[in-house]
Amino acid sequence: MENWADELIAQYRKHQNELRRQVRRLDPDDLADQQIISSKNSMTRDMEFVLGWLETGRQPGNYRGADKRGVYQKSYGNLDFIPDIVEQLEDGPKLLYMTAEEKMIMQDIFKSLSHREKHCYILHVAKGISMGEIAKGLCVSKATVQTHIERAKKKVKDRVKL
Repeated sequence: MENWADELIAQYRKHQNELRRQVRRLDPDDLADQQIISSKNSMTRDMEFVLGWLETGRQPGNYRGADKRGVYQKSYGNLDFIPDIVEQLEDGPKLLYMTAEEKMIMQDIFKSLSHREKHCYILHVAKGISMGEIAKGLCVSKATVQTHIERAKKKVKDRVKL
């Protein structure tokens, strides 16, 4: 069963082969044909790059996972991982919930944070763990943890203003 990517790959291959056939029909000694050959060869290389990406799911030419730098900055489709804190509240509303719009805003905020910023921010703000304890657990300096938390707070503040 083919999916949209398989169909796209087949179309790219077909058109790439057609470009190659057109190049073979041209005269490499003719000045006008040389420009066309150069243009069509460029298009063929671009198609090869796209095909490499579609077939492997990775950016061609990058090695050792260099294209996966933002792997931890994925979007969260389902935000039900946010714990229900109703039982933890002694005073206040008995029913806490987030609307779909509020979940979208929270998802946008989480997407804007790096993995380390998100980790430090949640540990410090939500769980109340000190920066020193976080630094010890992550094997980084306290100043590094403080920087991550400050950046996260700034990003959250900026996103909430929108």
